[in-house]
Amino acid sequence: MNYRIISKLLGMILATLDITFLASITISAFYWDDPREQNALHGWMLSMGITSMLMACLFFIGKKGRNRILRKEALCSIGLGWVLASLTGALPYLLIVENCSLSNAIFESTSGLTTTGASVFADIESFPRSLLFWRCMSQWIGGLGVVVFFVAILSFLGAGAKILYSHESSAQASDMDASRIQKGILSILGTYLFLSLISAIFYYLAGMDPFNATCYMFTSISTGGFATYNEGVAAFHNPAVEWAMIIVMAIGGTNFFFLIRIFQRKWHELTSNEEVNIYYLIILVFSLAITSILFIDYQEIPLDRDIRLAFFQVISIITTSGYSSVDFQQWPPVCHALLLILMIIGGCSGSTAGGLKIIRIIVAIKTCFLDILKSFRPRLVRPIHYNKNVLDRVTTEKIMTYVVQITGIFCIGLTILSLFEFNVSFEGIFSTMTSCLFNIGPGFAEVGPSQNYDFYHDHTKIFLSLIMIMGRLELYAILALFTASLWKRFS
Repeated sequence: MNYRIISKLLGMILATLDITFLASITISAFYWDDPREQNALHGWMLSMGITSMLMACLFFIGKKGRNRILRKEALCSIGLGWVLASLTGALPYLLIVENCSLSNAIFESTSGLTTTGASVFADIESFPRSLLFWRCMSQWIGGLGVVVFFVAILSFLGAGAKILYSHESSAQASDMDASRIQKGILSILGTYLFLSLISAIFYYLAGMDPFNATCYMFTSISTGGFATYNEGVAAFHNPAVEWAMIIVMAIGGTNFFFLIRIFQRKWHELTSNEEVNIYYLIILVFSLAITSILFIDYQEIPLDRDIRLAFFQVISIITTSGYSSVDFQQWPPVCHALLLILMIIGGCSGSTAGGLKIIRIIVAIKTCFLDILKSFRPRLVRPIHYNKNVLDRVTTEKIMTYVVQITGIFCIGLTILSLFEFNVSFEGIFSTMTSCLFNIGPGFAEVGPSQNYDFYHDHTKIFLSLIMIMGRLELYAILALFTASLWKRFS
């Protein structure tokens, strides 16, 4: 194990967070007339000082490290990097929010960086704007991953960057057309920045002020879900804002490699990309289904509002953004069932969304269907196709293994959560585990869209923070840390 290179990589992650703290200090200075900002500045300076000292220590330890990185170091760097980023990101909450416990600070920080969007704070409107800015920006950073941001500028890693990216992202690095992985990641970052700028302009034109337009750009293109008001999106009372967010969230849940190819005018991708087509088909079908249910049950509500609420909530859930423009806890149970299915499905691979990912659902269904055929036609030889290409057996097995593993993690986590929290309903426990593992945010019952996670015990919040990181990294980078052989010296 090359511990020095791991130390250097962790130092770079902290450097990224240090820059965001500096940006928050700038926001604090801009709104200096607000007394809350004057109280917050000390906390920001202390947060940045602690992060800088820790960063310097890590760089000093790793300064003589070899630049060669293997798969073990990549997994270790990713897992430890997200844990370290979550702990460091907790500093502003701990130092600025009055009477904030360590568990609350860690939970909120982790929820932001993993783009989960679950919160332990009931009154975020009491926060200084600089903290609201950091809270939202943390999701923007976590959207494509803290790791991707620094890998993009690392020329010395070479092929090691490919290993890092492929373990951090739900997409495979082989999806990139660029011969050099850094160039490929930079093209993703360029697309991300461009879409972010367009999103901010959308929100401004829809009626948001520049501060809110920026904050909601951070949290919607990253499919994160943090808000700047206690009522969330509903506080704007503006249909134009909701439609703008519908478009941005849908784009955030779309495969970024697909978007890059569309920007390159490869129009055939519009019809040939199986995952993206099914993604938008699911959105359409579920939205129309919920619209019909709402129209039947709430006939006093205009149809156009039913359509807007249905599309907003369906896209918010399937992209795991977790916004709520209405308290869907009050909707009929059949709507809850449909939304729960969307929570599990999630968005496209190579997007900022969480969930199982649609590509895995497609391959799993095709595999199951083929096995059913083989049950009465044992000599049948038929490959599984995806995007008109034949999937090799290794890829199919990896997908099925992941589905089994995440199901096992879900069941184990559900049991542990039930032991920790005797007074929470099973619906609340089940949706909590679903929301945290698949990085969604709101759930049902005690953790519904109008509730928060503050009532959980401190140890439960720490446990859920680990679950959020595990879901964001799709298990392996965290599970590997608990494997003894990872830390041995052999390559």
